[in-house]
Amino acid sequence: MPDPSAPTLPVKGSRNLIARIAAAALLAPVALMFVFAGGWLWVLLVTAIAIGLFYEWHEIVNPARNPRTFAAGVIALELIGLALWFGWSGVAWAAVILGVTLIVLLATEQRRWTTAGFIYAAAALIASAMVRLDGAVGFYALMFTLFVVWASDIGGYFAGRAIGGPKLWPRVSPNKTWAGSIGALVLSAVVALVVSWLGWGRLVPLLVLALAMSVVAQLGDLFESAVKRRFGVKDSSQIIPGHGGLMDRLDGFVAAIVFVALIGFLRAGADGIGRGFMIW
Repeated sequence: MPDPSAPTLPVKGSRNLIARIAAAALLAPVALMFVFAGGWLWVLLVTAIAIGLFYEWHEIVNPARNPRTFAAGVIALELIGLALWFGWSGVAWAAVILGVTLIVLLATEQRRWTTAGFIYAAAALIASAMVRLDGAVGFYALMFTLFVVWASDIGGYFAGRAIGGPKLWPRVSPNKTWAGSIGALVLSAVVALVVSWLGWGRLVPLLVLALAMSVVAQLGDLFESAVKRRFGVKDSSQIIPGHGGLMDRLDGFVAAIVFVALIGFLRAGADGIGRGFMIW
């Protein structure tokens, strides 16, 4: 007979965990296949994801769901993806300016928030594409980013549930704890150790980058939570079982990949983002 006094995982929490694991087991290999393929397949995937991110943001902040602002954003994102694939960086940035301009002109309410959503999606698209398009080293940079973000998410989730304790920022995200944040950092550091052992880079720079990416990813998660709380929304959508929407699943990655692209650009320019981030 089971001990009725023994602590048990709530049924709802157990089902949510199973759904999270099942979704991750399905989506992670697909994502890695596209990362490995690179080229136009990767650009196509991140363009579609960027459109999905903009759609969810648009639905959250725009009660009227103005179809004109959404259409303008989608067209601009498609132009950005096409330009990035052909290597027309100037055209890509011109499409960003075009998208911002059209949304500002067409928006009838929540103009700033809608524009911010487009910039958020465009930044995710440009950073994700430009990191991977930097040859083999871009592949390593993107893989390193994905592994750190996943480790940060997993470490934070299980450390937070197992240890609990003081909340990180209860007004924005009541479920996140300091223990979870530390767990995210610890598992991210483990990724840096493994990646260094594999010969992808030097240990100390990779360790510093992994910890920085984990912090940035957690801030990206909190930022997305703040946006949803501002508009009274629990999940950005229900497209991914156990995870909610694309914004819920990719908030940390978006922040981390933009951070990676910025570091790479500052160190090696637009044509060497992967090298600028991975080689120290």
